Amino acid sequence: MSEYISRNLKIIHSRINIACEKANRDPQSVRLLLATKTVDAEKILFALKKGETLIGENKVQELTQKCTYVEEMNPEVHFIGHLQTNKIKEVIKWASCIESIDRLELAEKLHQRLTFEKKQINVCIQVNTSYEESKFGVAPENAIALIREVAELDTIRIKGLMTIGLFSAESEKVRKCFKLLKRIQKEAAALNLPNVDLKELSMGMSGDLEIAIEEGATIIRVGTAIFGERIYPDSYYWDETK
Repeated sequence: MSEYISRNLKIIHSRINIACEKANRDPQSVRLLLATKTVDAEKILFALKKGETLIGENKVQELTQKCTYVEEMNPEVHFIGHLQTNKIKEVIKWASCIESIDRLELAEKLHQRLTFEKKQINVCIQVNTSYEESKFGVAPENAIALIREVAELDTIRIKGLMTIGLFSAESEKVRKCFKLLKRIQKEAAALNLPNVDLKELSMGMSGDLEIAIEEGATIIRVGTAIFGERIYPDSYYWDETK
């Protein structure tokens, strides 16, 4: 299994480097986030020991268990799943960034908890650029308004935007999602809002990372292409009731 993960990490990094070269971008400007949903902690620890530094988790209970196990490596931890307000306390124990802020209610509850704990946190605003009902994220036409509202909460630093592109074999339909996120980034950055520094575009996974890099991605989220197929369907990760 260690050889399998090592080989896959090399393949993904090679793809990132080639995509950056074609897009005339510095490979250092794109970070690989290990999407660790349902991945055994031992596998995550191995990847970190191979030099990876950034992990992202979807489920709160898995976040706690895995972060405890790999704490010695001191990875940067992002929460990338749909966050329920009653799980905020657990998430901010481990995550330095929440990439899935998609509604004001969540941001306000997060602000309340951070204020109580005298902490701050980085976030990305999640945008549903594909307009799919099955995906979370603020509607693109409402993204700027949400950014304005969240910017008023001084414990929250908006560092970027996140989206899950359309799952499609038609590359131009996927590209449209990423272009839309980039456009929102530019519009929001021009407002010069407090607590807003939109350097990050978290978009692109194993199937579309080249397109994402061409359109400006700074964080690529990859899981199965590194660790192998998951035993649960995608619905498991986006179920608000769990």
